[in-house]
Amino acid sequence: MFLGLGCACLLAMGAAIAPRLILIIMWIVGPRISAAFDSWIWPLVGIIFVPYTTIMYVLVWTPAIGVAGWDWLWVGLGLLLDIMKWGQIYENRNATPYYGTNEVV
Repeated sequence: MFLGLGCACLLAMGAAIAPRLILIIMWIVGPRISAAFDSWIWPLVGIIFVPYTTIMYVLVWTPAIGVAGWDWLWVGLGLLLDIMKWGQIYENRNATPYYGTNEVV
């Protein structure tokens, strides 16, 4: 059973790293992220805190228009995914016994 638990941890780590890795590769390989954002600070903040929102924004951004109309629905979906991810992290920390306490186990 230990082998199955180790694979689950690798799967969770891969799911957490995958959107950030995709954004970093997109930023290095293509000009789309640099064209969608005016400075380098917003993509960096997006990679750290809201990777799904940043991916959706970059995918729906068009050079002449930007993000308009129903494209914001996709950006909102990315934000919803990021909020759900951060909520799950918070709930997992609260479910861990003795997390954030000074008690000795």
